[in-house]
Amino acid sequence: MSNTSGFPHPVYRQTVLAPLFEGARTHHVNALRAINQAHLIMLDECAIIGRDKAQEIARALADIDRSVDVDALVYTGEFEDYFFLIEAALNDRLGADVAGMLHTARSRNDMDHTIFKMALEQRVALLTDRLLMLCETMIAKATDERDTLIVAYTHGQPAQPTTYGHYLAAAVEVLLRDLQRLGAARTNLHLCPMGAAAITTSGFPIDRDRMAQLLGFSEPLLNAYGCIAAVDYLTGLYSAIKLVFLHIGRLVQDMQFWTAFEVGQLHVPDSLVQISSIMPQKRNPVPIEHLRLLASVTCGRCDTIVNTMHNTPFTDMNDSEGEVQQAGYEAFESAVRVSDLLAALISDCTINHQRVASNMDAACITITELADTLVRKDGLSFRQAHQVAAETARAVISQGLPLQDGYGAFVAAFANATGRTSVLDGNAYQQAVSAQRFVAVRGRPGGPAPAAMDGALSRYRIDLLSLQNASAKSKARTAQAATLRHDAFQALVQGT
Repeated sequence: MSNTSGFPHPVYRQTVLAPLFEGARTHHVNALRAINQAHLIMLDECAIIGRDKAQEIARALADIDRSVDVDALVYTGEFEDYFFLIEAALNDRLGADVAGMLHTARSRNDMDHTIFKMALEQRVALLTDRLLMLCETMIAKATDERDTLIVAYTHGQPAQPTTYGHYLAAAVEVLLRDLQRLGAARTNLHLCPMGAAAITTSGFPIDRDRMAQLLGFSEPLLNAYGCIAAVDYLTGLYSAIKLVFLHIGRLVQDMQFWTAFEVGQLHVPDSLVQISSIMPQKRNPVPIEHLRLLASVTCGRCDTIVNTMHNTPFTDMNDSEGEVQQAGYEAFESAVRVSDLLAALISDCTINHQRVASNMDAACITITELADTLVRKDGLSFRQAHQVAAETARAVISQGLPLQDGYGAFVAAFANATGRTSVLDGNAYQQAVSAQRFVAVRGRPGGPAPAAMDGALSRYRIDLLSLQNASAKSKARTAQAATLRHDAFQALVQGT
């Protein structure tokens, strides 16, 4: 017969309390320590407890920090969780009458969400830095490959020529927008729940602004009910992270396609290729597969957190606390791996110019510019020009000729469609169907022509710098708070 005489039931202890204790020990010790110190400083400054008692508590907390080996802690069931372990250690040193003063005007509710936000901010700061480095790598590569021709595909088929720099620039724009969304979600982490207590703040004259300052938040989260009930800091954050890696996954899919033997547009260096154990001719660009896998895993981990919040009550609840928070941290682990690996891959991969030229010839992908040229030079409507171009393409493909050698087919197609002779001679025709000209004349904003690309790349660098500055500002506030808190706490410890 199971023991049901008192809390905690042994199965509950093993299945719920032990994992929560381990998670708190692994992820949240520093945040709890910071909250204890900041709250004590605030209680002293607001004269909610006396200076002598505040100094006693500060010295006891400092002694606990020195004497408790957090890494060696194992859950025994003696204390419900890590918070109560620290509270018991304070009681042992000071007695309940003094130790208990530390919990004045606060609750596990506001403490927990503050801890979670601090833990998330630390992880978001790291992930943001890695994504900013990825973006910087992509901009640098787009700059280097500004004029490198590639085949652009639509619906899985060769479509038009563009440049590798132009393609990467499109991906850079998406990543910059993703970073802006991530930054907006991050700002919700900077609103401090401390002072909400259980749900309605406190009758004590607490200073919520001072708590936010000491913990590195920008300001308090205003509504106390929302401090412990609103989980949009979670859903918004993980939704923003998911979008980053969902979009990266699309880029990775193209890279997989481009490295296929039949396409061969993207060359992966040997350092990022594995050889088959049985087929010596194979070059397997497996980092691309791992990128696709890890990007999808990251999306799935983000979905886990967001979906766990579905149909939960708008109040304090375990659904948004320790276990789901700890599960979410795994998304950051896989996300950082994707960011680092993709940066290395983009930096080191090159375009196979020979295969690009061969695929362009085989697919007649410059034919759109021939039609455009006929509109400009021969005064045809675009539909007439499209008909001539299409007939020319069909003829050269059936004859196995590159489009550059299709002037005879073009002359026949033009005469068949119009009953007259084009103004284009052989040289003008060859210029009209060259890939270099195709790119060069597309100089409108957003196009692949050099001047258009230079303008776009300049703008991306400005946007990236703005994002870098915003992230640096957040990290600086956290660092400044740590110094401020340390100095104020040490003053209590030392009685100065």
